[in-house]
Amino acid sequence: MSNDIVRYPSELPLPFSRAVRAGGFLLLSGQIPMSAEGEVVTGTIEEQTEAVMTRIGETLAHCGADFSQVVKATVWLSDMQHFAGFNEVYKRYFEAGLPVRSTVASGLALGVDVEVEVQAWVGEA
Repeated sequence: MSNDIVRYPSELPLPFSRAVRAGGFLLLSGQIPMSAEGEVVTGTIEEQTEAVMTRIGETLAHCGADFSQVVKATVWLSDMQHFAGFNEVYKRYFEAGLPVRSTVASGLALGVDVEVEVQAWVGEA
């Protein structure tokens, strides 16, 4: 097993990595709804979830992975009333099979309604 750790820096001026590859795992930082230009996306839970999943897909691709390799997701919703709307968008991204997942309600940064963090298995380095 490789002990190599590869850090993918964030393009945002914040103190975290966009992703970290540790051995065969790729761990992504939590993603809130943001546009490609780095602006917060507001709107319905479906619109916010679409923005989150699009950015996650971009990060996975940047690191040489895709949604089929995601094995774990952690989801934060500002209110559990968003659960159904979130799920409608989220499930479309996992055609190869759904990862295990935890979902909790919590206050979120910048007043958004959703944040998602994923972990993927990318194989040994």
